[in-house]
Amino acid sequence: MKKILVCEDEAAIRDFVVINLKRAGYEVVEADCGEAGLQKYEEHGGDFDVAILDIMMPGIDGLQVCKELRNKNSNIGIIMLSARTQEMDKVTGLMLGADDYVTKPFSPSELLARVDSLYRRIAIVQQKNENNFKEELKSGIFTLNLRNRSLVKNGKLIELTQVEFQIMEYFFSNPGTALDRSDILNHVWGEAYVGEEKIVDVNIRRLRMKVEDEPSNPKFIVTVWGLGYKWDA
Repeated sequence: MKKILVCEDEAAIRDFVVINLKRAGYEVVEADCGEAGLQKYEEHGGDFDVAILDIMMPGIDGLQVCKELRNKNSNIGIIMLSARTQEMDKVTGLMLGADDYVTKPFSPSELLARVDSLYRRIAIVQQKNENNFKEELKSGIFTLNLRNRSLVKNGKLIELTQVEFQIMEYFFSNPGTALDRSDILNHVWGEAYVGEEKIVDVNIRRLRMKVEDEPSNPKFIVTVWGLGYKWDA
């Protein structure tokens, strides 16, 4: 059973999300605040594929929950729920390790499309792990391990989220090639993704903080003005 943690303090929205996820075949554990969400995560031994977190909650907000969940589990998929006015919070959530965000108000079909897309990416990685997939890709001083989704730079381990790993795999498979933002979006988030291209830029910022010697002056993940990015190692 595909298992999801839903953390939302507004009962009407939480009920709406839970009902539609259950109808789609997901097992759902719900929490009405950040503290309860973290407690539920521990009670279930971290056995969740995806977490849906509202950004604005009293006490521990969704951003802090996101940060703590990502520190505990690099494999879990995280989707943030945000209001249209929370533009900076969306970016902050992505920088803290969220994979995607959905803006309120949203339709059941939009939410399920995001959840299904994220779950498919997670399932592919899990399948590789179960099959003891051990292939590595090398690029300059970097080695990308396709089995444990890790990146090594000069012998130093760099942990990656699901999205970061898929972007790096795409870069490693197309070294020196200018990749359009829309191509990266389609490859990582899927052609059915209905979000915004800027999610690519935020994840690139996060990756640069991990792989570059000087993130403000990148030499590995290079911006191709008017198009997107290229990997130059």
